[in-house]
Amino acid sequence: MQGVIKSYDPGTGDGIIMCDTDLADYDLAPGSLAGSPFRMLRQGQRVIFVLDDSGRATSLSLGSEVDMGTPGFGPPPEV
Repeated sequence: MQGVIKSYDPGTGDGIIMCDTDLADYDLAPGSLAGSPFRMLRQGQRVIFVLDDSGRATSLSLGSEVDMGTPGFGPPPEV
């Protein structure tokens, strides 16, 4: 899934991601930045994420318009 950081508190690690496809909000799972390229997040930052068993966002990685197949940004990468 891909979305945008809606809010993030670097002190507590709490945050919310808004999903691009259904506009739903997902809370960040505790430790969701561990092992990711991020030290912190900023509002509006595009990320790729998966949901854990509790429905919280985890396994964050960098997202882009190309990944979504947005018109004018080229085709999505082949996996």
